[in-house]
Amino acid sequence: MTAATPAASTPTASTAAEQFALRRRSPVQRVQHVLHSYPAISPFLVLVISFAVFSLINPRFAQPNSLSLVLQQVAVIGALAVGQTLIILTAGIDLSVGAITILAMMLSAKLAEGNGIPGILALLVGIAVGVAAGTLNGTLVTRIGLPPFIVTLGTLSVFTAIGLLYSRGQSVQSVDLPGLLNWTGETFAIGRFRITAGVVLVAVLYVVVGFALANTAWGRHVYAVGDDKEAARLAGIRVDRVLLSVYVIAGAIYGLTAWILIGRAGAASPNSITDANLESITAVVIGGTSLFGGRGAVLGTILGALIVGFFRSGLSLAGVDDQYRVLAVGMLVLLAVAVDQWIRRVKA
Repeated sequence: MTAATPAASTPTASTAAEQFALRRRSPVQRVQHVLHSYPAISPFLVLVISFAVFSLINPRFAQPNSLSLVLQQVAVIGALAVGQTLIILTAGIDLSVGAITILAMMLSAKLAEGNGIPGILALLVGIAVGVAAGTLNGTLVTRIGLPPFIVTLGTLSVFTAIGLLYSRGQSVQSVDLPGLLNWTGETFAIGRFRITAGVVLVAVLYVVVGFALANTAWGRHVYAVGDDKEAARLAGIRVDRVLLSVYVIAGAIYGLTAWILIGRAGAASPNSITDANLESITAVVIGGTSLFGGRGAVLGTILGALIVGFFRSGLSLAGVDDQYRVLAVGMLVLLAVAVDQWIRRVKA
């Protein structure tokens, strides 16, 4: 009787192991695991397919001039989406990205225009404003314990009002600004492509932030906090410090984006990038970063920003009405969130 027990249990254990192996060998599950490990694959495939389709619909889409214009158009949102990615990786969200950027831009422009302050000092003041705004958001989240959505929804109105009051609703034209503040709008050729200095600056920003997330202890802590705050705290990670650092760095990125925006728009206007908040979130979500935190990368974010740019440019060249372009982007967001939900159900 004693010897029969292990003999009887062996087939059950073997069957369970075989079933587990079969599940692991399932093609669908393999795809699920791959997408879970490499979130940028989905947006990359969408980008390639959209490029091929729009090129077939209208060959002008694949021409260097059209692609150069897309890169210039997504530069500002792409830069803002870097900061948004950091915050969403911690399971937060920032609705004040556009307001912070406009406030930093108007302060830099007005100081340089009306007070004779050198361009470099005006630029540094703008970045400092972004840092201060990010610090305020982070402090309200970490010290008072308010939800990021509520905090940034409130500061969206606060920063917008301050920017409008300070600028009196007036724009500052590029001719009234020092050369340094206009530098990000200068174009140069790379082969048959023409890009701006702002596009190069955005590329550098992605490389630096991507490296920090992938190769530093701080980056690992950001992912850990986003995945499970309590587990990260029990592991010895100072969760509040990590969260605060994320908001501060994001604020600095928004201040830097103000510089890129001046070059892109050719002026500093308090009414620019009115949809920046939603567009930055759109780029992050389409890029494969989970709204629930802990999974994603800035590589996916730039792919997401390019996808939005491709759809808008490609559908425009195809003669599609603007409202259908908005509809297409909205459907992409819903699809991206649905895929994220499916990926998060992956079993180890």
